[in-house]
Amino acid sequence: MIHSRGWATGWNAARVAIAALIVVAVVAQFVSTFNEAVARGRDTTTVVANFFSFFTILSNVSAAIVLVLLGVRFFARRRRVEVDPAGLATALAFVSTYMIVTGIVYNLLLRGLPLQPDTVGWSNEILHVWGPLFLLLDVLLGPGRRRLAWAAAFGAAIFPIAWIVYTLLRAPMITNPTTGAPYWYPYPFLDPNSGGCGGAWWSTSS
Repeated sequence: MIHSRGWATGWNAARVAIAALIVVAVVAQFVSTFNEAVARGRDTTTVVANFFSFFTILSNVSAAIVLVLLGVRFFARRRRVEVDPAGLATALAFVSTYMIVTGIVYNLLLRGLPLQPDTVGWSNEILHVWGPLFLLLDVLLGPGRRRLAWAAAFGAAIFPIAWIVYTLLRAPMITNPTTGAPYWYPYPFLDPNSGGCGGAWWSTSS
């Protein structure tokens, strides 16, 4: 799908702007989380590792990088309207998938849960609503979209699967810096101690 030069210019400018907004949101949340950890005397090394173990953070940071690459490439090539190169097109498909999943899971499973004291409200909305929504619109309206082979769909599944395995293996070995519990899961639906679906996996693997 290729649009007019004006549309492509506006959309790529929006890509860069959204990427910048995502970065600001991630930094704001990181600073708040880190400062809260310091103020309460928590293990900051564990807190930082946990922060970058959230699927939300990883998907948003990845999306911001790809959006910037697309926008910079477009303007560096003097706003030439053309199909995205295969590598960037694949990367965009992957991060779009991760962001859309982030938005769906948060708003269906986590929206009603109370926020942590260190949660930055506006940052939370950007990372879970506005960022994913933009990536969904990018799938539908973004210029220069390349048609990808079905193999790309299998490639997109590699990271989420690897993240789930990493999370379920790491979580029982981490002391929760907030509660002191001998485990830490980034999302309650993965926590077997609270009836999350991780319980079924853990019971069959232990």
